[in-house]
Amino acid sequence: MKLIFASDSFKGSLSGEKTAELLTKAAHEVFGECECVSVPTADGGEGTVDAVIAALNGKKVSAAVHDPLMNSIQAAYGVSGRKAIIETAAASGLTLVPDSLRNPLNTTTFGTGELILDALSRGLRELYLAIGGSATNDGGMGCMRALGARFLDKNGSELTGCGKDLLSVAAIDLSGLDEKLSDTRITVLCDVRNPLCGKNGATYTFAAQKGATPDMQELLESGMKNYRDVIKKQFGVNCDRIEGAGAAGGLGAALKVFLHADLRSGIETVLDMIGFDELLPGADLVVTGEGRADSQSCCGKVMQGVGLRAKAKGIPVIGLCGSLGEGAEELLCYGITELIPVADSSTPLAYAMANAESLYYQAALNLFRRIILISIKK
Repeated sequence: MKLIFASDSFKGSLSGEKTAELLTKAAHEVFGECECVSVPTADGGEGTVDAVIAALNGKKVSAAVHDPLMNSIQAAYGVSGRKAIIETAAASGLTLVPDSLRNPLNTTTFGTGELILDALSRGLRELYLAIGGSATNDGGMGCMRALGARFLDKNGSELTGCGKDLLSVAAIDLSGLDEKLSDTRITVLCDVRNPLCGKNGATYTFAAQKGATPDMQELLESGMKNYRDVIKKQFGVNCDRIEGAGAAGGLGAALKVFLHADLRSGIETVLDMIGFDELLPGADLVVTGEGRADSQSCCGKVMQGVGLRAKAKGIPVIGLCGSLGEGAEELLCYGITELIPVADSSTPLAYAMANAESLYYQAALNLFRRIILISIKK
């Protein structure tokens, strides 16, 4: 029997590697001798660097950068050969900002640009940017400023590049961009398709979770529309027609328009990078999962991507998840054969989080024992 374990992290409780470790232990206890293949996965958000470097035998390096509020920090990214795998969350992530200071009018992606500069300085010319989990809504101006771009107001004064500056942008000067970018290939790992502006754009979709009040959202959206119009006037590109332009508070737009990056599905890119399809021949079952499965799990997330890849090879996939939310059943249309919650709906969240490892292991044992029973009945 060959089993493949490919889960996303259960945020706040279990890593993808830990779920695979527990599944392997449970499989050997129930089945005895069996082949267990562990594949940490991610969809372009937090955990992407760990998943990719684990699969490619890469390493982590660190650099001195600035966080979303321009405080000095150390941030790490992955390196494998001439490839760099960078997470926006490492330098510009929401978790870096205390709850009381979360305000996307004041945050910037400057640190993400600094990580790119560090990768360029090391001679890396193939960059993969995972842009989930940001604390920002600056249109990517901060990132571009770190790389040498200038954003000017109507008086020609340079703006700092945080969210509140969007409304003041009158001109964009790219003449100072680092020359090494010209022979660098940039792929953006993105799990959203949102445009830059509008009801489904960066501000109205994501800014509230980054600390924006309704009044802040109105101000940010007005600024983003101004930014969009300046880009359209100078570069002839309408960012409202670019899928993924609104990712990471508009960072997707800046990377696409200013650096000519390729915006790709995060999970599809990660699965390609780790050679997931090459692991499938001979597999009898794939187990995947995430902390909470719901309708959003069908929007370019790990379970959807894994399910579709396995379905194409005729391999059943079971989703072992922390919990099941509204719309989780939609995953059954994407190659997931069955969804199993680790904890039932009556289990208090605090208890489930504190006992995630034991609950997950027991659920894995129950899953594999049921497979034995089904095979006996057949």
